[in-house]
Amino acid sequence: MLTAYLNIFLIFALMFIGYFLTYKQWFTDQVGDTFSKLILQIALPCSMFLNITENFSRQEFLQLFTGMIIPILSMMLTFSLSLIYARLFKITKSRYGTFSTMFTCSNTIFIGLPINLAIFGGKAVPYVLLYYIVNTTIFWTLGVYMIASDHPKIQQAKVSFHLLPILKKVFTPALLGFMIGLVWVLLQLPHSKSFDTFLGYLANLTTPLSMFVIGIIVYATGIKNLKMNKDIFGVLIGRFVLSPAIVWGLGQVIQVPQLMLSVFIIQAAMPVQNSVPILARSYDGDQEYAASSLGYSVLIYLAYIPLLLKLVL
Repeated sequence: MLTAYLNIFLIFALMFIGYFLTYKQWFTDQVGDTFSKLILQIALPCSMFLNITENFSRQEFLQLFTGMIIPILSMMLTFSLSLIYARLFKITKSRYGTFSTMFTCSNTIFIGLPINLAIFGGKAVPYVLLYYIVNTTIFWTLGVYMIASDHPKIQQAKVSFHLLPILKKVFTPALLGFMIGLVWVLLQLPHSKSFDTFLGYLANLTTPLSMFVIGIIVYATGIKNLKMNKDIFGVLIGRFVLSPAIVWGLGQVIQVPQLMLSVFIIQAAMPVQNSVPILARSYDGDQEYAASSLGYSVLIYLAYIPLLLKLVL
């Protein structure tokens, strides 16, 4: 448990470094734009490829595939609930897509993996990655589409049914890296240790640069402006209450191993995806809202996780 808390504090420390270096004028908005491009087009695709190819064999992937039913159903239900929640509680329309994505998708690798390892040990890794596959696929397809739809030009494309601009935004380098990794595993293609090491260097840039960008955004927004509002509160309700509750409910109907269900509940209750503020920035969305929601979700998670553990242990 101490390790899990330490991992969260370390992520906060990275965000603080980004904030502090922006205050010292080492980082600027232009640096933030460069970091965002580096993450989305190079580091994150490498990370996704390695996470699949290093942690799954073809046989393991095919055996675990049937266990995807709970993550798929739960995330589709959570997404549908996010749309209903947004209308009932009058979430700001220019934030609909970003809100729904943060409400539905969780931080399954940067926070989820180390926390599950700290709680359950290495035997949890296959189930962590199983949820990660579903979460990642939905995030980089439906989630990216929803975030992009907050931009007026993309909204116009939706109305006029010009799908090409939308497809270009959905099939991001990150999703392609993920898809290539799946094909690599299923076809059992070989790759050298040197190749993995090279990709690992690039993949390891993802977390620190992501948090630096969030620190830059937080500084540009101003600490005093990071105030709780109903739109952020709605995200927290989705992340910490509704999403894990739906997984738990499905687990009472669909029989899966207890460890698998426990890992799925932990994964469903993770903070907001690191990449949301970066994508909101890239698509000219409400990046301050995304960064504030991420910051609050990680901060509150420190107090929330002991309550969650009472449910799964």
